[in-house]
Order: sequence, then C-alpha cells, then structure tokens
Amino acid sequence: MTEETPGFEEKPDVPSGATADDAAETVESEEDSTAPAGDATDVALLAQLDQARTALTERTGDLQRLQAEYQNYRRRVERDRVTVKEIAVASLLSELLPVLDDVGRARDHGELVGGFKSVAESLETVVAKMGLQQFGKEGEPFDPTIHEALMHSYAPDVTETTCVAILQPGYRIGERTIRPARVAVAEPQPGAQGKAEESEDSGKSEKSEKDSE
Repeated sequence: MTEETPGFEEKPDVPSGATADDAAETVESEEDSTAPAGDATDVALLAQLDQARTALTERTGDLQRLQAEYQNYRRRVERDRVTVKEIAVASLLSELLPVLDDVGRARDHGELVGGFKSVAESLETVVAKMGLQQFGKEGEPFDPTIHEALMHSYAPDVTETTCVAILQPGYRIGERTIRPARVAVAEPQPGAQGKAEESEDSGKSEKSEKDSE
C-alpha cells in the first residue's frame, strides 16, 4: 500500500522540458474547464425571454390595430347600410307624393268618403310609419331651405316675408327634405316699416312731452 506523504499536493502532469509559464497555463486551463456553466445558461435564457417579450408586444400591437380596423369597418358598413335604406325609402315615397296630393285635395273638397277614405287613411298611416312627415303652415316665416315661393305679394299686416298660403305641402324624412313646401308669400308694404317706426317715435315724443308737463 502506498502512503501519501503529508505536506505534498498532487500536481498536474506537465510535459517534460516545459517551462514555468507552460505549467501555469496548464493549471489555468484546467481551472477554466472545471468552472460552472450556470452563468452562460442564465444569460442565454434571459436573451430568449427578452426576444419572447418583444415578439409578444409586437403581436399585441398588431392585434389591437386589426381590432380597431375591424370596428371602423363595421361602423362604416352600418352607416352605408342606413344611408342606402334612407335613399331607397325616399325614392319610393317620392313616387307616392302625387297620390298624397290627390288625397289632400279630395279631403279639402269633401270628397274623401266611403271606401276611398279608408284606403287613403291606410296609405297615410303606412307612409307615416316609414318616417314621412308633412310640413308647411300658413303664417310661418318664409325659409328658402324648406319653402319654394310660387306666388309673391305685399301685405300691410306682416313684418317679414311670410307664407300666406300653402299651395302644396312639403315632405321630409328625418332631416332629409324630399320636397319643399310650395307656398305663396307676402312681404311688408314698401315704406310701411319706416312709417311704423316714425309713428312709434312720434308716440314716444308725445308721451315724453306730456310727462314733462
């Protein structure tokens, strides 16, 4: 049995003829080969984790953009669908306006009786459900955006251009005007407003004179 001599450490094998530097390099290489590889593994895992996080952020951004584009597409399709429907309804009701005019004239002349009356009232109910609204009343101010003046006159009892007769009622669907109201309008008499102002000023002067007395 071989006994180890106390105080002596086992030294690495060094080739014969090697110098002291060669022996030191041999020792360092053996120490490096026995160093733990955990640090390198952790660095690689962290790099992979960073790459995964970057990819996840990019995919999340892509998904959010796609979702926003899809929502915009749905709103645009819905808006176009409503517009197409309104145009189709307006086109249909425009074709029925002459019939409604005949119904109105028959009612004004007392001819809306019997079965014709029932049919006419049913027609008016249906078009009202479709959103058709009639407008135009005597005495309302003239508005060129919704009125069409077919007759013109002067009147002493008006202070602005006023609809004095409704020749044909106007019709609209919501904010869309299908046909303007065709009206006869009257304007104040030329110089009537100046005379009214003079009369008002005169009345005020007389009142102030009486108050001063």
